[in-house]
Amino acid sequence: MNYIEEYYNSYDEEGRLLSQHGKVEFLTTMKYINECLDGMTAPKILEVGAGTGRYSVTLAKKGYNVTAVELVEHNLDILKSKLDGSENITAVQGNALDLSAFADGTFDLTMVLGPMYHLYTREDKLTALREAVRVTKAGGYILVAYCMNEPTILQFGFAQGNMDYIFDNDMITADWHCKSEPKEVFEIARTEDITSLDSELPVERIKLVATDGATRYYDELIDSMDDGTFSKWMDYHFAVCERQDLIGASNHTLDILKKLD
Repeated sequence: MNYIEEYYNSYDEEGRLLSQHGKVEFLTTMKYINECLDGMTAPKILEVGAGTGRYSVTLAKKGYNVTAVELVEHNLDILKSKLDGSENITAVQGNALDLSAFADGTFDLTMVLGPMYHLYTREDKLTALREAVRVTKAGGYILVAYCMNEPTILQFGFAQGNMDYIFDNDMITADWHCKSEPKEVFEIARTEDITSLDSELPVERIKLVATDGATRYYDELIDSMDDGTFSKWMDYHFAVCERQDLIGASNHTLDILKKLD
C-alpha cells in the first residue's frame, strides 16, 4: 500500500475534483447517485474508498446518513476537516477488501468509487466487489468506478511520449491491454473486464456510464470555458455518456449495479 499512500500524500486530488474538468466526473457521478437515491426513505449510504470526501461529505451535508471508509490517512484527515459536526457521517480508516465491521444487508447504496483503481488481481477485485455487495441490502445499489484502458494508451502513452517506457517495461499486452502493478499505482480496465467481474456477482447491471467521456482529452479547453459554454458541454456530455459505443474512450466509467433479491 506504500505506493498508494505516497501518491495521494503528494497528489492534489481535491484540486483535480474542484477543477472545471474535474467537475464533469463529479457532476455526472452525482447525477446517477441521485437517481439511485430517488424514492428511498432515509437511505443508509456507504462509500468505500471515500478519498477526500468529495461525495461522502456532499451527501452528508444534504442530510443523508453516510459511512465513509478510506484507506489513506492523509485523505481521511482532509475529509474530516470539511465537517462541522452537524453532518450524520461516520468516517473511519479501512480497507475495501475487508468490510467485516459491517453486517450483511446494512446499506441501501454502496459506492466503490476509488478502490478498483488500485486492485491488481482478479481475486482482490472480486473480494472487494463481493464485500460491497454483501453489505448492501437486497434491491439496493452498488456503484463502482473504473479507470479505462484506451485513454491511458492514447494520453499517457502517445500524447505524453511514454510509448518506449511502456514497451521497455512490459506494460502492455499484444492486443494493447495495459498491464499494471502496484508501483504504477493505477489499474486499468476494459468494458469486457468489468462485465466479466459482474458475471460472478448476484447483481444486475442497470447502466455503465462514461463519467467524464471526452473531457480529459480537452482538460485545458474545458478549464478555459466560460459558464455558458461549460453548461453546453455538460448538456452534450449528458446526452452521450450512456452510449455504449463511446464508453471505452472515457477515462472513468461508473458501473451501476442492483443487488438481486
